[in-house]
Amino acid sequence: MPISRRDFAKRSAAGGAGVALAGSVSVLATAPGALADGKGHDGHGQGNGHGHGHHDGPGYGPLVSDPEGILALPAGFSYRILTHSGETTLETGESTPSNHDGTAAFEGARGATLLVNNHELKGPRANWKHPVPLTDGLVYDPAASGGCTVVEVSKHGDHVTEWVGIAGTSTNCAGGSTPWGTWLTCEENTDRAGENGMTKDHGYVFEVDPHDRRANQDPKPIKALGRYDHEAVVVDTKRGHLYLTEDADEPNGLFFRWAPPEDFRHGRGQLRGLADDAGTLQAMKCFDSGGRFVEDLSHSTKIGVVYGVDWVDVPDRDAREKPVREQFGEGEVTRARKLEGMWWADGGAYFVSSYARASDSPGVPHDGQVWFYEPKRRTVTLKVRLGVNQEPSETGGLDGPDNITVSPYGGLILAEDGSGHQHLFGATDSGETYPLARNELNLGTDEEPEYSEFAGVCFSADGSTLFANIQTPGILLAVTGPWKRVR
Repeated sequence: MPISRRDFAKRSAAGGAGVALAGSVSVLATAPGALADGKGHDGHGQGNGHGHGHHDGPGYGPLVSDPEGILALPAGFSYRILTHSGETTLETGESTPSNHDGTAAFEGARGATLLVNNHELKGPRANWKHPVPLTDGLVYDPAASGGCTVVEVSKHGDHVTEWVGIAGTSTNCAGGSTPWGTWLTCEENTDRAGENGMTKDHGYVFEVDPHDRRANQDPKPIKALGRYDHEAVVVDTKRGHLYLTEDADEPNGLFFRWAPPEDFRHGRGQLRGLADDAGTLQAMKCFDSGGRFVEDLSHSTKIGVVYGVDWVDVPDRDAREKPVREQFGEGEVTRARKLEGMWWADGGAYFVSSYARASDSPGVPHDGQVWFYEPKRRTVTLKVRLGVNQEPSETGGLDGPDNITVSPYGGLILAEDGSGHQHLFGATDSGETYPLARNELNLGTDEEPEYSEFAGVCFSADGSTLFANIQTPGILLAVTGPWKRVR
C-alpha cells in the first residue's frame, strides 16, 4: 500500500532512530563519517585512516603504477584493451568511435560476452574525428554523431569484434540493461530539429538489442519515457516500472518513474511499440520524517537518512513548450544536481548525485552521493556521501562519482568523473571506500596533467571480468584478477 506524507511522519515518530536506519542494507550499510571527507589512499602514502586501500583495510591493496601509462591496478590484477578509438576498427573497417560512456555486459553464444557501448558524442558529425558510422538501416538522425556499438568478446578473450548497434543519436551518456537482455541508451541532449544542425528532435531513450541485429533496424525513440537530458534508466523487475535520472541544472534535474499501462507486458521490442503518451511519467517528491517537503537532495548530510517519496505527474513529457524540469513550480518536486548513474539491485535502484555546490544547489556542498530508492516502502535512503575534495590535484582524493554498479563480491563500484586523478573505487558494506583502479593516461602535460573520466563500469555475467571505459580518447578495458569477497 502506498504511504502518504502523514503515514510516513507517524511511522518515523513511532519508530524513532530505527526508522532512519531501516531499509535495504545488504549491499551497502551506513557508517556515519566514514565517507565524509572525500579523501582516499591509493598506495601513494596519502590517506585519512578510513581504510582507503591500506594493506589491512578493505579492497584489494595499493595500486601499482602501470609502465604502459594506462591503468594502475592492485598487485595480481591485469587489464586488456578491447577497443581503442583511432586504433581498433569495426568489422566494416571504420575506426572505433570515440568518447566511450555507459556500457552493459550480456551473455553471448558459445561463452562469449556482448558489450553494448555508448559513445557520448554531441552535435554535428563534423565536430568529431571518429563519430559513430552511419550504418544503413541503423540511423535515427544522419546529422547526429553519437550512438552505440556492440563489442563481442570470445570466451577466452582472444577475439574481439565490434559493430554498430545504433547511429545518428546525440550524446549517448549512460542508460541501463533490461531483464529481457537489451540495452536502453539515453540521450543527454535535447536539441530540436534545426538546432545545432540536427534534422530530428533529440532527448530520448532508444532500445538496442545486442543479440539480434535485425531488431535494431529503423531506430525509434521511446517517447513515452519523455524528452529531457536523460542519464540512466533501470527496470523494476517486479512491478515493471522504469526509473530514470536527469543530468541537468538551472534548475537541477529530476528523478523520474514511468508506470506502464495496465495491460502492458515487457519484452524485447515492446517499448518501441508504445504510443508516445503511453503510461504515466512522474517526478519524485520527497518529504522528511516530520512530513516536511525536501526541495533538493543536497540538504541531506547524514548517512542513513530516509525520505518518503510521492510521485507527481509530468504535465508535458515531450517538452513542447518548456523543458520538463521547468514545468514544476516551487514545492512541487525534489531536485538534485547531476543525477548520474543507476543500478538495480536489492529490490531497488541505487542512483548517484555526482556533486553539489553552493552556487547551484540550496543544500550543503558535497562531492558525491549514492541514494537507494526502495519501491516497496517508497523511500530513498542516503547510502554514500563524499565531502568536498579540497585538493583534487593530490593523489588519493575521490570526488564526482558517475556510473555505478553492484559488485558480485560485495558493495558498490563507482566510476569517478571528478577533478584531478580519476579512479574506479569501491564502497563496502561497512561504508569504507577503496581504490580499484587509477587512470594514468595523461592527456595534458607534466606541469598540468589531465585525466579523462571513467565510465561504463560493469561485470561479466560470471563475475570474472570487470569492464570499464576511459572516456577520452575512448578505451574499453577488461580487468581480471584475484577477485574475492571484500571485507
